[in-house]
Amino acid sequence: MHDFRLIRQNPAPQRYGRLRVQSDDLSPAAWLTVDGPQPAAMGTVASVSAPGFAAYARILHPARLDGRPVRWSAVAAAMGTRVTPVVRWHEVIGADPDDANRSDQGLPGVWDEAPDEGPTPPAVARALLPVLGRHTGTAQACWFGLWSGYGRWDWDGFPTFGTPGRDEVLLAGRLADAVSPVSLDEYAELPDLWWPRDRAWCLGGDVDLASTYVGGSPELIADLLAAPDLEAHPVRPDARVG
Repeated sequence: MHDFRLIRQNPAPQRYGRLRVQSDDLSPAAWLTVDGPQPAAMGTVASVSAPGFAAYARILHPARLDGRPVRWSAVAAAMGTRVTPVVRWHEVIGADPDDANRSDQGLPGVWDEAPDEGPTPPAVARALLPVLGRHTGTAQACWFGLWSGYGRWDWDGFPTFGTPGRDEVLLAGRLADAVSPVSLDEYAELPDLWWPRDRAWCLGGDVDLASTYVGGSPELIADLLAAPDLEAHPVRPDARVG
């Protein structure tokens, strides 16, 4: 029997972009773990972001046409469907959830690439930064969680904290550094979880999702819904994710 990894992995860095990888104290993430004070049902908005916030928003990852972002609402208008707070991409394009081929075909003049699944895409993250920064007093001291299962890096030597369905490596840095991992590699995944030290909000994504979820104050959620570069919808914490 051969003992080797199926995927060649790079040694995990001490710094993930400008974010510091935490190798000892994981207590800042204790409130988010499956054993935390407010566990959330797996597959719900609160399980991807964090439970206990007054309001939540779903940020849709855009489709693309010739490399330019395309809103789900534009695709829905062309397809004769509609976007709701809990709609899934295959429902927008009128496809069977297992019909990957149709999703890849696109619609001429409307979209030619499906939304990215996984953590927040860098362009969406950059649009989120100023909004999130306005709603915390600790933008210079934030925490981040990165799923240890992304195949690019070997995180076996680092401790992880468990969220519903995932084991996360803990990172620390400024909110402005959230997009810095792309300096390592343009395809490097951004952290799945972001939260400031004052816990004014929590952002969550997942490898299987084409959306990012944010829990926070009603004022923050209203700000996200009004942001011109984001396609956002209010959503309940117990709603299904997609």
